[in-house]
Amino acid sequence: MSDTDEIEDSSAPLIEHLAELRTRLIRSAMAFIVGMVICFTFGSAILDFLLVPIEKTMRALGDPNPVMIYTAPQEYFFTLIRISMVGGLALSFPVIAHQLWRFVAPGLYKNERAAFLPFLIASPFLFLLGAAFAQFIVVPLAMNFFLGFADLPSYVAALLSGADPDPKAVDTGIDIVFTGKVNESLDITLKMIVAFGLCFQLPVLLTLLGKAGLASAKGLRATRKYAVVGILVVAALVTPPDVTTQLILFTVVYGLYEVSIFLVARVEKKREQQLRAEGLWFEDDDDEDEDPMMAEFDADEVADGPSGEDSEDDPGQVEKGE
Repeated sequence: MSDTDEIEDSSAPLIEHLAELRTRLIRSAMAFIVGMVICFTFGSAILDFLLVPIEKTMRALGDPNPVMIYTAPQEYFFTLIRISMVGGLALSFPVIAHQLWRFVAPGLYKNERAAFLPFLIASPFLFLLGAAFAQFIVVPLAMNFFLGFADLPSYVAALLSGADPDPKAVDTGIDIVFTGKVNESLDITLKMIVAFGLCFQLPVLLTLLGKAGLASAKGLRATRKYAVVGILVVAALVTPPDVTTQLILFTVVYGLYEVSIFLVARVEKKREQQLRAEGLWFEDDDDEDEDPMMAEFDADEVADGPSGEDSEDDPGQVEKGE
């Protein structure tokens, strides 16, 4: 066989993988486009749903007919496009995840496929849970804080004067009225939905790292103080400058971090039980937290000798026999 034939044979599997990858990407893109079209069709209803927290807040503050405006001809259209992109990705994620699974599954062992599949199912569920938490709990609190802050001086002035704390009963000069823009109000809601959805992926990420041996429960416990600082920084970056929502995000994410430590500890315990059943787990008096993967490696090294050769070829043993 010539060198050219060898090169062609070696490149054939690569071409097949690239062709399969192209097919998976095309199917994923088609699913995303279909989901985007569906969400754009119901874009107005989805927009009304996303603006429910700010609508309820405005009604609670005394506005019987809340109004949102847009100041550019194309603003409302591109607002619906943004909603369609986020909603289309959410609708098409099961198809995209299935295509990803079909692409990587042939290269995984049976136990790896069994370990990876539950996380692929849990990931969208946790994202939806985080998005729902943001929509129904965090966003209303943020809107109450920001919109209620404008009425705070009126209430304080009324309380100090002993009058009825009614903003309309106090002469405040020029009235400052909130007239919200659609895209800016929606921007806060979408950012918080995406931020909480991604933060809820923390248990999935850390548990996968634990299964791969890249994270341990002991290491996660040792880095708690750094995790607290990191979570505080993330909470300050992804949420509005509102202490209430930042504390809520910090509390939720730190709770997920503690849940991740528990899940990683369970993963390590199951791996230890499996290695004990196979006779590959060895207790080390000097280091009780030795990685079980290293224990498996040491077992193979002991079986094959210190240098991978049979012990009968050891010069020291031959010398002793002589």
